[in-house]
Amino acid sequence: MTDNPASVIDEGTYTVRRTIRIAAPIERVWRAVTEPEHMSQWFGRTVLDGSGAGAQGTMTFPDYGAVPIRVEAMDAPHTVTYRWGNDDALGHLPDTVDDETSTVFTFTLETVADGTRLTVVETGFDRTSDPAANLASHGDGWVSELDKLVAVLERAEGGA
Repeated sequence: MTDNPASVIDEGTYTVRRTIRIAAPIERVWRAVTEPEHMSQWFGRTVLDGSGAGAQGTMTFPDYGAVPIRVEAMDAPHTVTYRWGNDDALGHLPDTVDDETSTVFTFTLETVADGTRLTVVETGFDRTSDPAANLASHGDGWVSELDKLVAVLERAEGGA
């Protein structure tokens, strides 16, 4: 499996960023970050009502619960932006995405010589109940989740 760097947390801008390389073509990575049946293989169990910008649904994580999610923007196969309501420090999960307290994450995909470069940037932690705790939690979370994505895609590609 490709070894990738950890997330970078910027406490000044309340942002988490992680850039990874995946030994798989951009089309496969795009499907893995936009199609619920593929997202469910590495992220949370994803259900969306509709497709493209405006689609809403949930991502369900074991021992965590169902997180409301909405597709904010999509430019295939290069960027997709999601908004989700999973403020870790609240102690409960909202039923719908609250624009005032949710965070936004964008996947940006680029073709590189040996596969795809994927960057995720999550913003909006300053609007959460505990910005520092949520930054740390999501920084760790993007390492775990994106490492699973790399493993799933590279296993399907025959290894890297």
